[in-house]
Amino acid sequence: MTIAFESPDQPDVIALVADLDAYQDTLYPPESRHALDLASLKQPDVLFAVARNSEGQAIGCGAIVLRPEFGELKRMYVSPRGRGQGVARKLMALLESRAIALGCKLLKLETGPYQHEALALYASAGYERRGPFGDYTNDPLSVFMQKHIG
Repeated sequence: MTIAFESPDQPDVIALVADLDAYQDTLYPPESRHALDLASLKQPDVLFAVARNSEGQAIGCGAIVLRPEFGELKRMYVSPRGRGQGVARKLMALLESRAIALGCKLLKLETGPYQHEALALYASAGYERRGPFGDYTNDPLSVFMQKHIG
């Protein structure tokens, strides 16, 4: 497996993000989904990483949007064929390492209460629950977390 910073504008990565969207569509209504689109993922303030299996297929992705006071973890996803191999942890480690190198000291995220594996992963990686931040509002279908880094 390889994990590297790549452009999200690649057919297999676009398909991976579409799989994430389709999965979240089964869990949450549109008004409770706060996803970044492809154009947003290509902005200069976004770190975007892709995990690829030994055949070079995209099996996971994640992003951090760098803001002045914090970074926001977004678009974390590992396809079913890539699960159980530590892909998400390795993606987060690379993203956090780059964010630290760029001076980021705090990461925040929003996820949903029905994504039990994601909640467990974030908690085990040191993320703690907090209230809404930025433009988010209190929503029973949102869970907010943060982690001090660096």
